[in-house]
Amino acid sequence: MDTQQNTALLRALAEVPGPLPTSGVIHIVIRHTDRFTVVGNDLAQHPGLSTTAVGFAVRIQSLPQGTEVGIKALAARFPEGEKLIAAALRELEAHGYLQRARTRLPNGRIVTRTVFCNQPAALSRSRAVIPQQLPPPVREVLAPAPPPDPVPDPVPPPTPAPESVAPSPTTTPPYATTPPPEPEPAAPLFVRLVPPATAPKPPPRPLPQPRELTPDLHRTATALLADLRRHAPEFTLSEGNIQQLAPAVVAWLERDAHPDTIRRTLTTDPPQPLRHPAKLLRHRLTALLPPPLPGAQDLAAPPTRPRVAVTPFQTCDGCERAFRAPTPGHCRDCRTEHRPTQAAA
Repeated sequence: MDTQQNTALLRALAEVPGPLPTSGVIHIVIRHTDRFTVVGNDLAQHPGLSTTAVGFAVRIQSLPQGTEVGIKALAARFPEGEKLIAAALRELEAHGYLQRARTRLPNGRIVTRTVFCNQPAALSRSRAVIPQQLPPPVREVLAPAPPPDPVPDPVPPPTPAPESVAPSPTTTPPYATTPPPEPEPAAPLFVRLVPPATAPKPPPRPLPQPRELTPDLHRTATALLADLRRHAPEFTLSEGNIQQLAPAVVAWLERDAHPDTIRRTLTTDPPQPLRHPAKLLRHRLTALLPPPLPGAQDLAAPPTRPRVAVTPFQTCDGCERAFRAPTPGHCRDCRTEHRPTQAAA
């Protein structure tokens, strides 16, 4: 029995722009309009938190202000047990997402307050940056008053120069100030993986082109595209669309794709309603192009390496020592000892 497939999900998958990955997850993003909670990737992909702790962090973050989030309250609300909930809360406390503190109210009652922070790293970084953002106090350094000049003799005033004269570099300014250091820009907490809705879309991939567009292959491709409406009426194409898509079908035929396989791949499970059949065919002809069939040489087994002869181990007849030799006998030391004896005999 075949597995039941969600046709709505498959139709949405066919409308995902751009080439689809050959493996891994494929995201179909539908924008929320109500009843949603924003969860950062620093929490969802935290390498030090378990999946249970991340799940309870998301659940606590989605609860309204003032909701009880103790161990017993969470155990009554969710199916996990108290031990598992307590371990998850301890993980969140260790990484700064959760803090539980006992506070005395004005009436003298002692209560436990639970504080949840969705970005503890940003909170600690903002505390470290605040003292640096305050400019240092500006102090005025008054220059000493110059001594009174003697009264000069009356001299006729000089002719004014047409351009202003720059002040002498030795002149002491009335006061000196130190500009505050500019704070360094804070590093982003995470890299955005999903582009915003206003981001420019990448250009569409070009249609696959054949190596040689022969008249016979072009006639077969145009006939296949024109015949699609006989099998699926929603794929009724104009002559211009057929001429535009025919080279891509020829590229499939060059890769030994059967016409029935091409027809089934192009028309299986289209989105409903299908408003632009030519665009859907263009996307499928480009994204689902099969690779060329491997040749006989590619499918042949790789040549085996020649086996290297290994000299076996032998046991010495004299000292029972193991040594390598093609035949049994004595080791090198025993042969050296027996050689003078045989020579004397």
